[in-house]
Amino acid sequence: MALSEHEQRLLEEMERSLYQNEADVVSTLGATPRAPNYTAVVSGVVMAVIGLAVMLWAVSSSLIWLGVIGFLVLFAGVMIAVTIPGPVTEASVRGSNRHGRSAGSLMDQLNERWDRRRGGESL
Repeated sequence: MALSEHEQRLLEEMERSLYQNEADVVSTLGATPRAPNYTAVVSGVVMAVIGLAVMLWAVSSSLIWLGVIGFLVLFAGVMIAVTIPGPVTEASVRGSNRHGRSAGSLMDQLNERWDRRRGGESL
C-alpha cells in the first residue's frame, strides 16, 4: 500500500529524528561492544545459588546472621554475573554479523533491508 505525500514526509522526518537521537546516544555512551565473560557469568550464578541456599537454610533454622551472610553472597554473585565485562574481541569491535559483513547500526540494517525489498531482492 502506497503512502501519501504527507505520510511520506512524516516518515522521513521521524527517520531523521531517529538517526539524530541514535547518534547522540552512541556519542554520549561512548561504549564499545563487549563479548560476555562466560566464566564470570557462570561463577556469579553458582555463587548466587549457593547464597540463596544458605539464606533459605538460615531462615528455616532461625539464624538471622547466617541469613544476612547468605543474602550478601547471593547479591555479590548476581553483581559478578551482571557487571564484569568480558574481553574485547575483534568480532565485537568490528561489529560483524554471522556473514562476516559489518553489521552497522540497527537503522542501517533496516534501511538496507528496505532498499533490497523495494529493489525486488529477496531477504
